[in-house]
Amino acid sequence: MKIVHVVWVSTLITLVCVITPAFAQAPSLPQPGSVFLEELTWIELRDAVAAGKPTIIIPTGGTEQNGPHIVLGKHNYLVKYKTGEIARQLGNALVAPVVAYVPEGDVDPPTGHMRYAGTITTPQDVFAKVLEYAARSFKQHGFVDIVLIGDSGGNQEGQRIVAAALNKEWAATPVRVHHITAYYPGRGDDWVVSQGVSAEEVGTHAGTHDTASLMYINPSMLRFDKFVIGKAGDGQGHVGNPAKATALFGRRILEMQIQDATAQIRDLRVSSRKRADLR
Repeated sequence: MKIVHVVWVSTLITLVCVITPAFAQAPSLPQPGSVFLEELTWIELRDAVAAGKPTIIIPTGGTEQNGPHIVLGKHNYLVKYKTGEIARQLGNALVAPVVAYVPEGDVDPPTGHMRYAGTITTPQDVFAKVLEYAARSFKQHGFVDIVLIGDSGGNQEGQRIVAAALNKEWAATPVRVHHITAYYPGRGDDWVVSQGVSAEEVGTHAGTHDTASLMYINPSMLRFDKFVIGKAGDGQGHVGNPAKATALFGRRILEMQIQDATAQIRDLRVSSRKRADLR
C-alpha cells in the first residue's frame, strides 16, 4: 500500500506541475470601466459608445532618444498616462492605442533625433495617413468627437493637417476632429521658471519638464546616475539640467497639461460645430 500511495502522490504532483501554468492565471474579467480601447472587447466598446461615450482620444507619442537619462519610450508612456487622466475627467471619452511611430527626422543622411540610436521615424505624409485612417475608423464605429493629442513637437503639424482636412470633408456630418493645441508644450516650463529655476536649466528637450514628469509617475524610466547638464550640440541628446527636476514639479506640470487639454476639448466639442467656415 505504501508503494501505491507514493506512486499516486508522485503522479498527482506531476499533474499539478503540468496543469498549473494553464490555470494559474486569474480568470479573464470584463473591464467595462477602463478608458483604454485596447483593454475592452469589441462588444464593450460598442456598448460604451451607445451608452454615451462619443469621444475618442488618439494619443501620438514617439520613439526617440532622450539623452542618457530617459528611456526611448518616454513620450508614449507620458501621453498614455495623461490622455487616460483626460478621458477620466471628461467622463465620456475613451483612449485609442498610442501612435508610437512619428516624424523624427530623415533616415539618410540622418537628421534630428535619427542621429541617435533607437529613434524610429516616419515621413510626415505617412504619419498623417495613419491618423486619417484611425479617424475614419472611429467615425465608422460611431464616435463623433475624435481628438488628436500629441506629446512631441514633430507631431503637431500632421495632426493639424488631418483635423482640418477631415473637418472640411465631414462638415455636413456631426463628426469633428480636434487638434489639441493647449496640451503641448503647455505651461509647465514657464511655471518651473517661476519657481526659481533658470530657463537654461529647464532646457528644451528631455530637460526639467520631462524628467520631473517621469519622476512623479514612473521614476523607473529615469537613470539617476546620468543626470548631467546637456547643451545643444554636445552630442548627449538633451538640453537642460535634469538634476533640477523634482516630483513636485512633475505633478504640477502634469496637472496643468491635463487641465488645459480637458478644457479645450470641452470647448471644441461645442464651438467646432458652430463654425461657418466648415460649411
